[in-house]
Amino acid sequence: MAQKSDGMNYAPQGKAEPVVKPGEFVFAAAHLDHGHINGQCNGLLEAGATLKWVYDPDPVKVDAFKASYPQAKVARSLDEILDDSEVKLVAAAAVPSERGAIGCRVMQAEKDYFTDKTPFTSFDQLARAKEVIAETNRKYMVYFSERLHVECAMHAGDLIEGGAIGKVVQVLGLGPHRLSKESRPDWFFERAKYGGILTDIGSHQFEQFLHYSGATDATVSNAAVGNYANADKPEFEDFGEASLVGNNGASNYVRVDWFTPDGLRTWGDGRTVILGTKGYIEMRKYLDVGHDAKGDNLILVDGEGEKMINVAGKVGYRFFGELILDCLNRTEKAMTQEHAFKAAGLCLQAQAAAKVISK
Repeated sequence: MAQKSDGMNYAPQGKAEPVVKPGEFVFAAAHLDHGHINGQCNGLLEAGATLKWVYDPDPVKVDAFKASYPQAKVARSLDEILDDSEVKLVAAAAVPSERGAIGCRVMQAEKDYFTDKTPFTSFDQLARAKEVIAETNRKYMVYFSERLHVECAMHAGDLIEGGAIGKVVQVLGLGPHRLSKESRPDWFFERAKYGGILTDIGSHQFEQFLHYSGATDATVSNAAVGNYANADKPEFEDFGEASLVGNNGASNYVRVDWFTPDGLRTWGDGRTVILGTKGYIEMRKYLDVGHDAKGDNLILVDGEGEKMINVAGKVGYRFFGELILDCLNRTEKAMTQEHAFKAAGLCLQAQAAAKVISK
């Protein structure tokens, strides 16, 4: 299922590390507009969750989902899922502009919500979700897969927390993606629906900056977007960049694009470089280009020397188990709500501030 050449349908699979017994944490999948729903479900299932329902208005999407997850019962509507008292969480990967409203419906039904990134395409959607959380005390969690479902990215956080590179000075995030233009749905190219490139795939990068730097807020000092090679899709942005400064002084530069060439063995040569006062970390997430097709490569350079570490199969994806336990215990170990929403707000701010540098 983990199609490394196709980012839209890339769904990592790891070891089963259940934190609950079968039936103790029941969830449903709904609104299958993005293939990331498979990664969301894989992570939850490996952590011991029980998938009971699937819903989408398109039966073709439901049939494709059922081929991978035959245990899921087909719901006639989202309401059928929301009326089921057994369901504790709804995982969804709707059209981005619809994610906020769906999340509010889920939370008002006294269930937690786990959406694909980006969680919002407007400030109004973010504000409304905050209101509903205040009313319901439910969770609005986000699948920031480029950290949460990448073992070297999780290991980098552990190293930083342990002081391996000292205080973080800068996070440099590069998020190239393969466009696969002919296979994309119409909404993918409509600005009102996908939200702009910094809102969409840029959301991964802003979340990582907050996590690795320890900043709890940031200001956007520069942002730009462009459409260099897709004139037939005038609302589409195939390039974006932004510079941020965290409230702790840490610097961030982000570049995201849709220019992964067909010759690359994976959907994008995603890299992150984290500079600290005592060393630096580089992640070559999906392959070591020109050398090894294996992903999850981490380079650590410190006062003792240089280390190239492959952590594939060694770290796991603990976010999902932590999320399940957070939902059951009403804790915030996997990710705080404040962190998820701050990352969401920063991508909206960067998108709003972006100047157009090419059309």
